[in-house]
Amino acid sequence: LSTGRVFHAEILRHQISLNENENENENNSNEFITNSDVLLIAFHHAAYDRASSPIFFNDLCLAYNTNATSIEDDEPLQYIDYSIHEHLIDMATSREFWYLQLEGYNFEYQLSLPVDRRRLTNDHRSSSACTTQISFENEISQSFLDYASIHHVTPFQLGISILCAFLFKLTHDENDICISCFNANRYKTELQNIMGMFVSTLPYRMQLDPRSSFDELVKYVQEKCLSILEHSHYPLQHILADLHINQSNISFLEAMYDFITISSHSDELSLDGASLKHVSFERSFEVAKFDFMLTFIYNPMLENNRLLFLLTCSHDLFDEITVTKIGRRLEYCFQQLFSSNQTINQSDTCFTSISKFNLILPEETQEMEDIIFCRQSHIINEGMFKLGIEFFLINIHIDNQHIMQKYLCKYVLISFRSS
Repeated sequence: LSTGRVFHAEILRHQISLNENENENENNSNEFITNSDVLLIAFHHAAYDRASSPIFFNDLCLAYNTNATSIEDDEPLQYIDYSIHEHLIDMATSREFWYLQLEGYNFEYQLSLPVDRRRLTNDHRSSSACTTQISFENEISQSFLDYASIHHVTPFQLGISILCAFLFKLTHDENDICISCFNANRYKTELQNIMGMFVSTLPYRMQLDPRSSFDELVKYVQEKCLSILEHSHYPLQHILADLHINQSNISFLEAMYDFITISSHSDELSLDGASLKHVSFERSFEVAKFDFMLTFIYNPMLENNRLLFLLTCSHDLFDEITVTKIGRRLEYCFQQLFSSNQTINQSDTCFTSISKFNLILPEETQEMEDIIFCRQSHIINEGMFKLGIEFFLINIHIDNQHIMQKYLCKYVLISFRSS
């Protein structure tokens, strides 16, 4: 930062034809911003976080519309004040909290995700990503919000509860799960209106009981999140240093979760009567900063598809088709919890244990039933017998996802070619 730029702004002019340019030169109108121009503003990430955006634009509009060179602020605190204060805080309680949170955890253990290949070393990492995006219909989005409201949890807490239940099933019932989450870290009201980089990355260790219902899991996750909130100011580098851990081989730093709520405030700015609207740049490619990252995005201003998730995985480990299937299984998990569709096997959040969650997609179930119970058109049978079997247990592996489903049936048809 001593040699680089913290702030940058420029105007991107719309390309115009030669004739239009000559006309504008005659009218000297090229000195003004037109409808097609874009005001580009960039901050260094060390000085700016997501919550800083509305603060900056509010101050920008106020300064421009009042022609003020400085803004008299009732809030005298600045980010540098917080930074100094942070170094003076007694961290003893937080140090003990984080030590107890992670005591006994195997930091080198990798989640048993359905990867297509293993990374040979941590030194060679590409930024290539495989992504999938799932948008939920209004019924599921509203059911998600209603559940959060009824159980007095935040959407962030409900989202991470779903992720933990999903990872528990996806990783063959691993019940000691640790992932990383982005924390706003504005834990005091005095910090709400200060621009700066407050966001911290913190480990969330969830020790799951397979017998717990989803409601019980949500309650457990809520208590865990609230306890972490009290100690979110303790830096990650201190957490790792206290445990004598090398950051380069920490597995939980490769599994990330985030929940983004789009502000319901207007995205239009007014500068002396001129209206400016936020522009979203379409990215031609995604960058994988982590091995596995799940981001929920809730936009209350949309009429449809207000809730969606974006799953971004490293192409070093995953193929595109694998990430797509993982996304579909997570979507099906959502449907079991929040859909009223009668064709979907719904889970009772109050009584059904998380170990009973089903990640087998309906089309996969149908395919397995066709293989087991239906006579295939390409098979020539010279004889068929119906064998009465009291109980027959079949273990089936589905592609490379290693998901096992048990089928219990009384009869099985066996086709064979007679000698």
